[in-house]
Amino acid sequence: MSTVLAAPSLPLSRRLARPAKGALGLVLFLALWQASVPLVGLEAYFYPAPADVWRAFLDLVAKGILPVYLIDSIGRYASGVAIGTVLGIACGLAIGISRLADRTLSPTINFLFAIVEVAWIPIFVIWFGYGFKTILIALTYVVFFPMLYNTLVGVRTVPQVFVNAALSLGATRLQLLREVILPSVLPNIITGFRVGAGFAFRGLIFAEIVAAKSGIGYLIFEGAANHQTARTIVGMIVMGLLWLGIDNLYLKPIERMTIERWGSVTTAERRE
Repeated sequence: MSTVLAAPSLPLSRRLARPAKGALGLVLFLALWQASVPLVGLEAYFYPAPADVWRAFLDLVAKGILPVYLIDSIGRYASGVAIGTVLGIACGLAIGISRLADRTLSPTINFLFAIVEVAWIPIFVIWFGYGFKTILIALTYVVFFPMLYNTLVGVRTVPQVFVNAALSLGATRLQLLREVILPSVLPNIITGFRVGAGFAFRGLIFAEIVAAKSGIGYLIFEGAANHQTARTIVGMIVMGLLWLGIDNLYLKPIERMTIERWGSVTTAERRE
């Protein structure tokens, strides 16, 4: 009878210590911010106090602006990451497995990789106009390359002995892909996904500043353009909180369910 060894969970006191320290740091930051307002002596437009930012937050929520903008940003982000991930994995597998695909696609992909999405967004606006389509294409572009290159590295580092063993047992190309290559490449795919998700979040904010009429990025830009600095800071805070939520509720659980579970990575919590 086989025994499955589960990683020991951290004691409750240690699991609560980290968020408690984070909360303490936040309280200290807010206290220093509030104390600095009379010392700086500038108007709220130049240097709003935490109370001004809180009032701006309540106003945005009461008017329904912030919830709508937040939903728009999450929808654009999720769609771009999903499409970029699928396309990146598919192209990475194709180039890694097929010499013809490698020779045909690699020069064009390497050329496009050198052109950052910031340069493409004005062109996308001309072609597709302002709104969802332009932002979706930009985010897909951002996610595509980390996924492609990490998948490609994974395919090219699959031990040849595994491939030869599968072929000697009569495996078809599809079986070889499903049973040997994909399980070996999965840690690289997860790494590429994490990198691409981070790049996409930054790309989302920039794309919304340039090519949207809603979203957290647009809220930041609109607040600055209309001299509503407190609104701009609300957008910045929501941006940071949104990323913390994505990272802790989405990306880290994926790592725990996959490569961390298999021992490919070790989290900081388990090293402590």
